[in-house]
Amino acid sequence: MLKRYILLIMFIPWLSFSQEKVTGMIMEANAKNKHIGLSGANVYWLNSQIGTITNNEGMFSIPYTKKHNKLVISYVGFTSDTLTINEPKIIHHTLQPSNELDEVVVEKKRDAVQKTYFSAQNVITVNSAELLKAACCNLSESFETNPAIDVNFSDALTGTKQIQMLGLTSPYLLITQENIPMVRGASQVFGLTFTPGTWVESIQITKGAGSVVNGYESISGQINAELVKPLTDKALFVNAYGNKNGRFELNTHVNQKLSDKWSTGIYLHGNARTKKEENNGDGFLDAPIANQINIMNRWQYQNAEKGWVSFLNFRFLNDEKQLGQVDFDPEAPNAIRGFGSRETLLGDEVWGSEIATRRFDTSIKLGYVFPELPFQSFGFQASYSNHDQASYFGLNKYDINHESVYSNLIFNSIIGDTQSKFKSGLTFAYDGYQELVNTADFSREDASMGAFFEYSYDNLEKISLTAGLRIDNHNRLGTFITPRLHVRYTPWTKGSLRASFGRGKRAANIFAENQRLFATARQIQILDTDGSVYGLNPEDAWNYGISFLQGFTFLNRPGNVTIDFYKTDFKNQIVVDWENPRAVSFYNLNGKSYANSFQFEVNHEILPQLELRTAYKYYDVKTAYRAGELQKPLQAQHRFFANMGYQTKMRENGAQWKFDYTIHTVGKQRLPNTDANPSQLRLGAFSDPYSLMNAQITKVFSKNFEIYAGGENLTNFKQNNPVLGAGNPFGANFDTSIIYAPIMGRMFYGGFRYML
Repeated sequence: MLKRYILLIMFIPWLSFSQEKVTGMIMEANAKNKHIGLSGANVYWLNSQIGTITNNEGMFSIPYTKKHNKLVISYVGFTSDTLTINEPKIIHHTLQPSNELDEVVVEKKRDAVQKTYFSAQNVITVNSAELLKAACCNLSESFETNPAIDVNFSDALTGTKQIQMLGLTSPYLLITQENIPMVRGASQVFGLTFTPGTWVESIQITKGAGSVVNGYESISGQINAELVKPLTDKALFVNAYGNKNGRFELNTHVNQKLSDKWSTGIYLHGNARTKKEENNGDGFLDAPIANQINIMNRWQYQNAEKGWVSFLNFRFLNDEKQLGQVDFDPEAPNAIRGFGSRETLLGDEVWGSEIATRRFDTSIKLGYVFPELPFQSFGFQASYSNHDQASYFGLNKYDINHESVYSNLIFNSIIGDTQSKFKSGLTFAYDGYQELVNTADFSREDASMGAFFEYSYDNLEKISLTAGLRIDNHNRLGTFITPRLHVRYTPWTKGSLRASFGRGKRAANIFAENQRLFATARQIQILDTDGSVYGLNPEDAWNYGISFLQGFTFLNRPGNVTIDFYKTDFKNQIVVDWENPRAVSFYNLNGKSYANSFQFEVNHEILPQLELRTAYKYYDVKTAYRAGELQKPLQAQHRFFANMGYQTKMRENGAQWKFDYTIHTVGKQRLPNTDANPSQLRLGAFSDPYSLMNAQITKVFSKNFEIYAGGENLTNFKQNNPVLGAGNPFGANFDTSIIYAPIMGRMFYGGFRYML
């Protein structure tokens, strides 16, 4: 079915026009005075509750009222403007970047993490200024300074970090790149490490059920990464990074404007870790020996006069990891490269693992706005990827090739007037898996076709809602309906109350999502056989949420408070059961499984140039295992987060200092049952709580050059005994999967950024 099919997409949201409204486009001017739309700019009437945000093309529409005539336009990194508007009209306004002005007087600075009061969905936008607060070498490390996402440790060998939201792991998130599904299937474990941090322009985090436009797989939320654009990125950007543990990275961006309409960019990333780190005495590397080459070519076409815009991407990646015992040599005679058995071992074998991944992907996005009907547009997006992983873990072998095709066609218009808008379209997706687990072949093909309709109503002064419905036919999941609803109500000034519910459905890739099981001596057990995927049924869940955002001014400085509660209720879930230390079992849910998430967050500029962000999170995540209902293992019920950032005032040449400090306090976590192990290899029922501290200092010398230095895990907290049975890695008690804290100790790093 459908091999090597490559196509394109672009999602262009609604644009509006009305005689009772002020409509228009908010733009930025680049160095050559060419204008492009600013997505996500805030547009609101001064001293009112009426506001909106610009769409992907920078277009906006806001009701006109004679009560207000001062229209405020703001966007992080740009100087805010206030326009006097005395009648309904169309405006085209250009914001000036604050770091390109000869003289800037900053009266009010918006956070690098933005929360909108006017969107029906609970969306948090993380801009590039926030990403620079930490080393941020790749996308998986981009959430250390944001409380919406939890970053956990995957296992004791690969050094991979796993993200969670609302108490659920990343497979229950829809992770997209410019609204095209990206981290899924075979790339679920390592995929976030395949997007370098410097390639990311911004990240949009949506809590709860997302939009039906983006598919049916989102259950706990969506993370969308917007990449830098050839037209607006620096002509030359170089970032170099190194740390004391032997990890080095180099990123280079080269962008060129070819004509008035065409721009292109070459983005190169390379990283390597050659130093063997082993500091806890178990004989296993604390982090893998690794190298990665990542190349992307990006093309941008923009013809604003005729309403066309498009992007075309090509990317190739080669990633190699070696992990295991310090003395492991893949070329040595005693190296076991999978397909082994304990009975044939001679006694001098060294446990090791290699993971080699090669990936090619391409995507295209195309959008068209009707010149005579600016509220009407269509978008098309398509992508193709081939992800090939060859790996072994001691005696276990795991190979997977995942070929994926995705396309989405979207039409946007209005119903009656611009307060009522809709999106409708068609989606096609194909996934071909060639999957080998030791000698068992689990290859399969999945294909689905779906249609969706989403209605939006905006009375920006008080209420907005988004109601969507999609129907999909999947060769394994059958025909099913996915409804989703988001509502926003403004009860008073700077207050925003949101509620949402929605359904998500997915086919779990049990081996690709749980690769840490291969670095254990556990037997793999699939206890159900009547389903359509690995003999199991598809996962099916409903998510319900309520959130309240309140802005305030204290001591003449801005702040906001957020309280939210979300519940995910599984109708079916693939239970991954680690409670028997001799096996990992997969079976369909028989009983209840739910995840309750509560978060209380306060952000405030406590002093001029000094910002504080704090959050407390509580999780109640339980599943009906065959041994009874248990709290999810390796999930802290209580977490506390605080981030403090200070920067000096910028001089005329752009020079300034920046200081950032982050602390994560993680409560005790339930550990999988190890009572069947020998006494010296048994763990307690719960882990100890701990705190992690990170800090970074950046010295900006000019608009073209800056250096940074920092440290992670400054408290030097490390998990004791991370590798169970390390003395006999081919024995029945070997297990590297029970990880609740860092393996690496205190780490210092430094780097520089140069740009033209």
